[in-house]
Amino acid sequence: MRDRIGRVPTWAWLAGIVGASFALRAVLARGMAAPFIMVDELVYSELARSVADGAGFAIREVPASGYGVVYPLVLAPAYAVFDSLPTAYGAVKTTNALVMSLAALPAYWIARFVVGRGPALLGAVLAVAIPSLAYTGTVMTENVFYPVFLLAVGTMLWALERPTAARQAALLAALGLAYATRSQAVALAAAALTAPPLAAALGAGPLRRLVRAFLPTYAVALGGLILVAALQAVRGRSLSDLLGAYAVVGEGGYDTGEALRFFAYHAAELTLYVGVVPVAAAIVLLAHPRSLGAPLQRQLAVTLATSFWVLLVVATFASRFASRIQERNMFALAPLLLVVLLAWVARGAPRPQPLAAAATAAAAAVTLAIPFERFIGTSTQSDTLMLLPWWSVQDRVGLEWVAELALALAALLGLVFLLVPARAAVVVPLVVLAYFVAAFHPVWFGKHGLERASAGALFQGIRGVPRDWVDAALPRAGDGEVAVLWTGRADRFVVNQNEFFNRSLGTIYYTDQPTPGGIGEVPVEVDPADGVIRRGDGTPVEARWALLDGSVTPDGVVVARDDQLGTTLWRLRGPLSSTTRVEGLYPNDTWSGSEVTYTKRRCSGGTLAVALSSDPSLFPDGEQRVTATTKGLVDGRRVTRSASISFASDAVATLRLPLLPEEGSCVVRFGVAPTSVPAEVIPGAVDRRELGAHFNGFVLEPGG
Repeated sequence: MRDRIGRVPTWAWLAGIVGASFALRAVLARGMAAPFIMVDELVYSELARSVADGAGFAIREVPASGYGVVYPLVLAPAYAVFDSLPTAYGAVKTTNALVMSLAALPAYWIARFVVGRGPALLGAVLAVAIPSLAYTGTVMTENVFYPVFLLAVGTMLWALERPTAARQAALLAALGLAYATRSQAVALAAAALTAPPLAAALGAGPLRRLVRAFLPTYAVALGGLILVAALQAVRGRSLSDLLGAYAVVGEGGYDTGEALRFFAYHAAELTLYVGVVPVAAAIVLLAHPRSLGAPLQRQLAVTLATSFWVLLVVATFASRFASRIQERNMFALAPLLLVVLLAWVARGAPRPQPLAAAATAAAAAVTLAIPFERFIGTSTQSDTLMLLPWWSVQDRVGLEWVAELALALAALLGLVFLLVPARAAVVVPLVVLAYFVAAFHPVWFGKHGLERASAGALFQGIRGVPRDWVDAALPRAGDGEVAVLWTGRADRFVVNQNEFFNRSLGTIYYTDQPTPGGIGEVPVEVDPADGVIRRGDGTPVEARWALLDGSVTPDGVVVARDDQLGTTLWRLRGPLSSTTRVEGLYPNDTWSGSEVTYTKRRCSGGTLAVALSSDPSLFPDGEQRVTATTKGLVDGRRVTRSASISFASDAVATLRLPLLPEEGSCVVRFGVAPTSVPAEVIPGAVDRRELGAHFNGFVLEPGG
């Protein structure tokens, strides 16, 4: 049997690893209902759609720079082939599954520099088993950057092995491809320049010889930097402008102490991510580098240089702009550390005492540097996937035990590293593989996992209608674009999700502030005299179709509606206008206090339907009650009408009340009871607003 397995060609094994990973990820990605990392996923879908339409790189028809071009080019065929955006979204996730699974190939190549075929194949398996392959369910550059990153690292090792002009040219090309994928690849360029002297320091060769061999690379790097700096100076721009949308990163203003703290946070989280033991193995090997041989010395040099620069770039950025651990920008380092572990196994699993015990203790203890109480939260779902299992642990045992249990797990993994006999040392990387498998369930399926985050994002933006309901409701394709007005009353996902899944949505207008991360959105104001929506220059917004939240009723006809959210597609009669005013809701929110007032101008009657919901964390013990009252004239007599509804805090309800016009207007006053203050009932909450209920939408129905 062993001989038969040994005769299977390497390409067949690699094809099987890539194929199995692709099939698994493609099936799992079908469970992702919608994007949730906003606005990143919307940006890359917009770029890909623009490329597919032949309009170049643009977002909402606004030319965009500073974003990697490789990923939109990879996705563009999906948007070119499929008119239905939900179908194209499915094709995008399938593409992601294939492209990211291809990381097994450069991972195998990297491992083959220091280990034989069998361990290198295990390295390929580990590379596609890491938890971050869950990003295949998202429209994020990680899907392409991961294999491209590993390809660049493999080319770096290849050039360091024999620094010919051809290999250095290949290295520069790989670095260029990585930079075209994501500007974060500047860290790889820095690693390529520092790896040769570091390899010399570890004993891979004389410093002068290695540096001299890489003179072409240094010359190109220096010459390119001088040329680019000169061109930018002539254009009157700074070097940071080359980062386009990320130019703000180069503007300075970083706090050194904070950057160092975030470097420690990221190094600690990376150690936990890879299961501690690869770091312990690296420490053991680096303690006596001169005895390792040139291939492993070069491997360690590249791993150290790449890890240092990636961690420095990512941590420095996070210290100022993110204030969280940006695992998704550094997880590509994991295969490099795992290859070091495989090399340790291949060398007979050396564990000289007391060095091995000290290395293991240090690697385990570094996990204590992670302030779990600070970084476990909603951002974890997009940026720090390996903290998702610990979020689940927190739900069960409480926050105060998370750090202790993480240390206990690290210690247990360390004991495996120390106690497994050398002849069975392959068990150690297999335990790391089991660790990745165990983490997968909470990352993907858990209460805080990606699948639920995706469903929650869709629930916030589109509820009770098909995802492409706007496109489906229009009479025919190309019958004019749909204007979108964001008042801040609805959740920002109402705009993002509907735009992501409907080609017909056009210009995004806003009355108060743009959607978070919004690009190319147009500010407007409601004219108090006639309710017409006007741009800054006073011109009215002219459109045939409009998508509006439930707080705006224009002069038009309802074409389709998301009843649960109140989002409505209108066919307009004349300019976009608002004939309603809602008071008593908090700014840019659907939450009310204890009272809300709805006013409809040019009102001739009808029935007002109000979509209501609440939050069980605020009202865990009972129902809420909303009462509506309106006054008006009926046959010359002043009449008062009222209606009320009670609903559980975890339910969705609709309250209806016939309107009574008076002097051309209808006014409805709502009372909400009880109310609650989050800071007084939810542990850790800081919101001190008095909250009543979500008024998700106001719909004027004919009749009464």
